[in-house]
Order: sequence, then structure tokens, then C-alpha cells
Amino acid sequence: MNFLRGVMGGQQSSGVQPSGAETIQKLCDRVASSTLLDDRRDAVRALKSLSKKYRLEVGTQAMDHLLNVLQTDRADSEIIGYALDTLYNILSNDAEEAEENPQAQTDDLGVQFTEMFIKQQENVTILLSILEEFDFHVRWPGVKLLTCLLKQQGPQVQQIILVSPMGVSRLMDLLDDSREVIRNDGLLLLQQLTKSNAAIQKIVAFENAFERLLDIITEEGNSDGGIVVEDCLLLLQNLLKYNNSNQNFFKEGSYIQRMKPWFEVGDDNSGWSAQKVTNLHLMLQLVRVLVSPGNPPGATSSCQKFMYQCGLLQQLCIILMATGVPADILTETINTVSEVIRGSQVNQDYFASVNAPSNPPRPAIVVLLMSMVNERQPFVLRCAVLYCFQCFLYKNQKGQGEIVATLLPSTIDATSLSAGQLLCGGLFSTDSLSNWCAAVALAHALLENSTQKEQLLRVQLATSIGNPPVSLLQQCTNILAQGDKLDRRGSKVQTRVGLLMLLCTWLTNCPIAVTHFLHNASNVPFLTAQISENLGEEEQLVQGLCALLLGICIYYNDNSLESNTKEKLKQLIEKRIGKEIFTEKLGFITKHEFYSKAAQKPQPSFSSPDHMMFDHEFTKLVKELEAVIIKAIYKSSEEDKKEEEVKKSLEQHDNIISHYKNVIREQDLQLEELKQTVSTLQAKNEQFQTTVSQQVAQIQQHKDQYNLLKVQLGKDNQHHNSHNSNAQINGFQSEEVSRLKEEIEELKKQHDLLQGELSEKNTLIENLSCNQAAGQTEQTTGVSEQVTELQKEMETLRSQLHVQSTEINRLQAERMELLQKVEASATVTASGDSASAASKNNDYEEKIAGLLRELSSLKDEVNLLSVEKSTLKRELDSAHSTTAILQDEKLKLGQEVSESKKEQDDLLILLADQDQKILSLKNKLKELGEQVDDEDDLESGDAGDEDDLDEEDSRDDDM
Repeated sequence: MNFLRGVMGGQQSSGVQPSGAETIQKLCDRVASSTLLDDRRDAVRALKSLSKKYRLEVGTQAMDHLLNVLQTDRADSEIIGYALDTLYNILSNDAEEAEENPQAQTDDLGVQFTEMFIKQQENVTILLSILEEFDFHVRWPGVKLLTCLLKQQGPQVQQIILVSPMGVSRLMDLLDDSREVIRNDGLLLLQQLTKSNAAIQKIVAFENAFERLLDIITEEGNSDGGIVVEDCLLLLQNLLKYNNSNQNFFKEGSYIQRMKPWFEVGDDNSGWSAQKVTNLHLMLQLVRVLVSPGNPPGATSSCQKFMYQCGLLQQLCIILMATGVPADILTETINTVSEVIRGSQVNQDYFASVNAPSNPPRPAIVVLLMSMVNERQPFVLRCAVLYCFQCFLYKNQKGQGEIVATLLPSTIDATSLSAGQLLCGGLFSTDSLSNWCAAVALAHALLENSTQKEQLLRVQLATSIGNPPVSLLQQCTNILAQGDKLDRRGSKVQTRVGLLMLLCTWLTNCPIAVTHFLHNASNVPFLTAQISENLGEEEQLVQGLCALLLGICIYYNDNSLESNTKEKLKQLIEKRIGKEIFTEKLGFITKHEFYSKAAQKPQPSFSSPDHMMFDHEFTKLVKELEAVIIKAIYKSSEEDKKEEEVKKSLEQHDNIISHYKNVIREQDLQLEELKQTVSTLQAKNEQFQTTVSQQVAQIQQHKDQYNLLKVQLGKDNQHHNSHNSNAQINGFQSEEVSRLKEEIEELKKQHDLLQGELSEKNTLIENLSCNQAAGQTEQTTGVSEQVTELQKEMETLRSQLHVQSTEINRLQAERMELLQKVEASATVTASGDSASAASKNNDYEEKIAGLLRELSSLKDEVNLLSVEKSTLKRELDSAHSTTAILQDEKLKLGQEVSESKKEQDDLLILLADQDQKILSLKNKLKELGEQVDDEDDLESGDAGDEDDLDEEDSRDDDM
């Protein structure tokens, strides 16, 4: 400040005090003209000290000089820091400074200076490059200055940063700064940067922002953290809200699981700090951003699934049922749970199983409904409970059935309080808000569920002792009629609107309910009286709903009551009300201001209980019904009959289409089964081929062993002529040989039987092949080839069995020769060495036993082949049935081909006619003296010849 004191002191010596503008002008001249860095630094420091008091003067005179300093004096961090601080003081609209200097501070001043700053885009680019400096006295003022620019002119500065190379990446580096002041101000900067700019939001998200922000929240203590956690949550909301791409990235990055620890509150919930309440409120809002009904349905359902799988929904339900939770946190938790379960069957089923920690335990739904119908509870809490109940029943027919079942006589439990009893109690209480909430809740149990609408007709209510019970439908109409007679002071519009919405929802698309309603003779006169009266603005809404209810009774009337058919009701409207007046009264609904507010979003949000008139789902119902009701009122009876006939024909057409769809579906299933059968047959065929090859190898092995035994037996008979031993052998073999003969005979019989079966199957396969030869199509070619392959395989198996039978016969013949040799040796030899005879006897016994084993194995193999043949028989029967089905499909395809050929012939005839016309026109042109290319004639002639040839080829192919 020596320079400033020198300037001021020189003026004081002459007795004249310089003005602030003059001092600032001299300082600016010094900054611009001084060659010494120290002088320029002192001048900038002096401007900084004057910038708050003389904001306008410094901004208008020194901004260009300060921007020049940022460009030329980058090497000196001190002067850069002073320049950034000075610019920040000029651009920012600080509330405290405005109070100190009310005449010099205006909101427009900061905006004007910001426009001057960003007029040259390179100024913002220079500021981004300065942020790369690590020096605290440079980086921190730069962050604050850029944040101020974004606050004053957000969209323009965002666009400059977006087109700047690595602009967003430089700002993301602020989150990694070890100095908490810079990191925290960097969070504020990123909040301003990501506001309402989807492109920058995506870039920030892909710069690993989710990972960094969640790490900071964890380090700061989750919900127990300070203001830094709040800033992180606000930035996360900016990145995720209305940005489907970032929501999908957040889900796929497994970041939803990291949200669960946020809601792990302790058992002691007393004494929550204001910061913790704020943090938890923002955390709940962040969950709602991911499952908002405004998101794409697929994205919402996948997030709901992840929240259930990771235990986040379970943790939210724990907070929901906990004690000591602040009211605003409890309300927001109810809203969050509502959107997590909305439309998700798994989550809705889990919520239905949640019980409150009471004695005895009560379902969470019952506990919440108790709060909704309790007029002492806060209004916002009752709205949240209603929204939760609506979300529980949204697209949940199972839950709707459970709620309605609690009202039916067969399921009412007198010992416990049920949801149905609470709804009926709220529906007929003296509190109009409870009436409205209960009516809307019960209407949601009937939405798009005709079954429950019919079931609710069974509900009977005991009105008073000694009087018979009345139906719920009749009691609702009784309350409407009684309310209308209470001199308008006791008739609360909110109650009547709720009951009319319930009746309209109940009767829509339910002719049985319409019949029950019209069966009461007083209902139609009451509605017509209400519509025809001229009432005030408050009653106009009731009139519109009465008109809607009467229109529903006409549109969904099945004419089962002769006194109240469609035509009679329309005549009644025309005589008592008038079609134009009826249409005008019906239009009161959509023109009401509360209707447009309720139609914006599913969550019921009202500024006061008096504004609670319409439900979101009911507004959609009105939008669907208004046009069709007006159309039905103006239709004549003949048009109604024609429309009914058209409906019947459409229903028949739909039935035919559904029938054909079922047939096609069955055919698809049959084709899949055929494909599986063919693949199974192929696999079995391979197994059979492997088995046959193994059996052939075994037969060859047995043949070799038998030849070897025969040679050894012949040698023994020539060298040893012992009578005793041969007599023993003869005695031993006589029994075994007879038994072998019997076994061989049995094998022959089995072999003949198998051959007969093979011949039958062969004949069947040939017949199938002959039937398939004519009119083969692409769909049956694969099956016929499989049948042919099976035929070849059966022929192979038959030949192999023939070889086996030949081998068995040869073995039998050789066995007979061996027996004859043994008997001849017994008659010739009568004496010999006894010891030698005994040893030979043992050898013969072993050899004969070996032969018996071989014959036994051959018998087993033949049995195995017979089993395989029976399996093949069953498979061939299946192939036969498949071929019959495919032949029907071939006939259909043949008809389609013939039709397409006819169409092709028609096209050829048309082309020939066209060619004749072209030739005639060319001849006329020639006669008129015009020049016509002969090449075209030749090409057309060639083309015609080619067409003729193609036609002949196609006909040859057809032949």
C-alpha cells in the first residue's frame, strides 16, 4: 500500500482529498504503464482493497487491465492471486457487502460485469488454464471466480467450458485436491457447472465423478457428515436427475449398493442434528431420482430390482417402522418406499410381508392406513401414506385381491384390524379428508381389475342395530343423496367428490356393477337432478362428476334392465337435461384447475387439504371416457345396433385370430419336438453303430478262440487213445451237448423272429419313403432324409444279424463234428494210461466250459440286439406320425405355391400387354415421322425373348 499512500499523501499535502475514481484511475495507469513487477503488484493489491467499496469504478476502469495481468504476469502467483480476488469482488453479488454498501450494490451490476468478462471467450479459457496451478493463492481465487461466473451467466459459461479442450477434466481434478477448502469449493463449482446441461453431466459422470463423490461421502461419515456431504449429494442429484444415460451408468457401475450404508441409523433416534436431517433428506431424494415414475419404465424397474437385491428396500422399511424418526424424514421415507415398490411385483410382495414392531405384530400397510384415516396426523404424512398405498396397488392384482378380500364376509377377522375395515371406517367418518383418502385408496384397489369390482359388490355393511345390512355400493349412493339434502352446509364437496370418483372407477368396464347401481330406482333421478340444477362454482365439479357417472351407466350398460336401457337413459338426458347442457357439465371436470394439477404426476401433492380434489389415475380415466361418453350420447339407436354388431364381429375375428395363433403355436411346438426327435434318433444311431462294431469285433475274437480250441482238441484225440478217459469225456459231454443243442435251437427261433420283425419294419419304411417321394417340400426334406438313413441303418443291422446267425450255424455244425469225433474215439480205444486219461479229462472240461461261456455271451448279444430292434420300432412309429403331420403342411404349402404361380402368370400377361402397347406406340411415332431407336426395339425384343425363355424354364421346373 506504499504506492497508494504515496498517491493519497501527495494530494493531502495540497489540502485537496482525491476522489475514489481518480485514485482508481491512477492505479490503473500504474498497472498499465509500470515496467517493474513490484509496482504493478502493489497497484493490483491497492485495486483489490478498493474493489469492494468502489465496485462500479474498479469494474469499469480496471477490468481490462486485470485481464491483461492474467495473460502477461502468469509467472508471478502473487499478482495473479490479487487480480483474481479483485475480479471476484467486482463480479459477485455478496449479500453482506450489499448491506454494507446499499447504494453501490445492485443485482444487475454483477450480471453486467460478467457479460463483459465472457464477451471474449479466451478470458474463460485463461481462467481454466490458471486453475491448473497448484499454488493455493491462485487456485482458490480462480475456483471462486469461475463459480461466480457460472452463477451470473450459467448457460453461456457452460457452453464456453464445453468447447474448451479438457475444460471439464481440469475442473474434475479439483475433487482430488488434498486441501479441503479447494475441494469443497470445487464441489460448489461443479454444482453450478452441471445445472441443466446434460452434455456436461455426462462428461462429469464419465470422469469417475460417482466414485469420487461416494468416497467423499463415506470419508465424511455418510448421513452423520457435515455440509460437505450435503454438497456431494446436491451434485449427485444434478448428475442423475432427468439424465437417463447417467442413471444407467450409475446402476451398471454397482453404485446403488453403496447407498445402503447411508440409511443404517442406530436404535437411538433421538436428538438428530439439523445437518443429519438435511443429509438424510437429500439421500432419500437421490433414491427417488433413480426410481421416479417419470423415468423410462425399463430403467426404473431395473433400479427397483437392484435396490431389493442389495437390501436397500429392506433398510428403508426399517426406518419406516422405527420410532423417534423426525416427521419430515418419515414422510420422505414413505414417499421413497412408495416409488421403490411402484409397479414391481417382487418389491410389492416384500412390502406386504413387512410387519411393524408392535405387540401383536401388525402389517406395515395396516399401520400406515391407521395414520392416513387419523385426522390428528400431519397433512403431508397422510398424503405420503396415500401415495404409498397407491404405489403398492399399482399393477398389483394380487395386492388388490388381498385388500378387497379383507372386506368380504367370508374373510373378515373380528379379532384383528384389517386394511378393509380401516378403509370403510375412513370412508364413512365425519372427517372429509379421511373420506376422500379412503375413497381414492379403495378406487385404486379396483383399477383395471374387473374381478375385484364384482367381488366388492358382495360387501355388506351393518348400518344400525335392527336394520338389515346394505351393500357398500348402496351405502355410497345413500351418503351422496343424504349429503345433498343437508342444506349445502353439511354437504362437504370433498367427500362427495371422493365418493363419485370411487363410483366412477367401480362402474367403469363392469356392466354387472352398472346393473346393480341402476337397480336402485333413486340413483338415476338423483344424478339427473344434480346435473340439471344451476349451482355455484364449488358445486360445478360435483355436477361434472355426476354427468360422468351417468355417462358411464350409458356406455357400459348391457340393457339387462328394461327400465334403464341405453336408449331410455339417453332419452331421459335429452328431455330432462339436454345433450348440450350435459356435455357442458361434463366438461367442468377437465376445465377445473385442480384437475390439471393432479394430472401432472402420480404423487398427490397439495398446498392445503381443501385443494385435495382429484387423483392422478382418475384424471387418466376421465381423459379416456369423456370422448366416448359424448359420442355415445349423440348416437342413435341404429348406430348403437350397428356398433354392437361390429363389436361382435370384431370379437369373433379376435377369437379366430387367437385360435389361429394357438394353432401356429402348437405347430411350432410340434416342429421343435420333431427336431428334438430327429436329433435323438441321430444320437441313438451313432450309439447303435458303435455297439455293432464292438459286437463284430467280439464275434471275431470268439471265432479265433474257438478255432484255437478246435485245433488243440483234434491233436489230443490223435495222440491219446485212452478208453476210460474217453468214456468219462463222453459221459460228461453227452449232457452238455444236449443242453447246447437246446440253446442253439432257442437262438435260432429268436433270430427268425427278429428277421420277421426286420422285414415288417423294412416294408413300413419303404411305404413311408414312397409316400414322401411325391411333392417334397423344404420343411419335410430333413425328416425324409432321416427316415432314409434309418432304413439304411436297419439294413446294415439286418446284414450284421445275418452274419451272426451264419456264425452260430457254423459253430453248431462244428460242435456236432466235434461230438462225432469224441464218440468215434470212444469206440476205438478201450485201454490206456489212467493217470494220463485223468489229466486230459480236466483239459477237456476246461475247454468245453470255455465254449459254453462263449455261447452264453453270444446269446446275451442277440438279446441286446432284440431290445435295440424294439426301440427302433417305436422310433419308426413316431417318425411315421410325424410324416403324416408334415404331409398336411406340404399340401398347404403346395396350394400357396400354386397361387403364387398363378399370380406370376398374371404378371407375365400384364407385361406382355405392356410390351404390345409400347410397340404400338413406337409404330405410331414412326408413322408420325419421329425417330425411334431400333436398339430399344432389339433390347425389348431380347428382353421379351428372355422373359419367354424364363417362363418356359419356370414351366419346365414346375413339370
